[in-house]
Amino acid sequence: MQQPLSFIYRYEPPAREHAPTLLLLHGTGGNEDDLLPLGRMIAPGAALLSPRGKVLENGMPRFFRRLAEGVFDEDDVRRRADELADFISAARERHGLPQPIAVGYSNGANIAAAMLLLRPEALAGAVLLRPMMPLGDAPVTRLAATPVLVLSGSMDPIASDAGTARLVSALNTGGASVVHRELPAGHELSQADIAAARTWLAAAARPVAQRLAEAAS
Repeated sequence: MQQPLSFIYRYEPPAREHAPTLLLLHGTGGNEDDLLPLGRMIAPGAALLSPRGKVLENGMPRFFRRLAEGVFDEDDVRRRADELADFISAARERHGLPQPIAVGYSNGANIAAAMLLLRPEALAGAVLLRPMMPLGDAPVTRLAATPVLVLSGSMDPIASDAGTARLVSALNTGGASVVHRELPAGHELSQADIAAARTWLAAAARPVAQRLAEAAS
């Protein structure tokens, strides 16, 4: 009998051979179902792995604690990033999955960013939608050209330009291959986010599919 994994989650197997895997990470108040439609739109046929954040803030699920708006409990960020990376490893073993590409929105983008900085082996890449820098001091990370798309909103009242810039700088310093686009939007997602993520994923997932095909041959 299989032991339950450490997160409540949804899993949709891939609909085509050598498809990438997306790790879908919701924002505050979301759940494991929230980003499934987004995943299907931006990467048709991909495997989807979508956990629910374990931290509750006034009954709303999150992936780590915060002390106030934009002020994070960094000890909890580190602990939760480790916990989520360990879940990814266990889920990959259970479902036979390659390294996933994270697609995170808001709080989900921030925990994905924390994993890139703290546990870079957990992810093959990331789409960070409205992220902020989750750590005061960025650790020295070897990201080895890990592809990352950062989509910020020019009218976002929550994720500041300065916080996003610090994150992009830390990822670039770690060796990631970062594309940062500022869209004419607020904190909410737009059709421009969907189009940009879909185009970027089609290119970023190609090397992943190639590696899978080579391993199977």
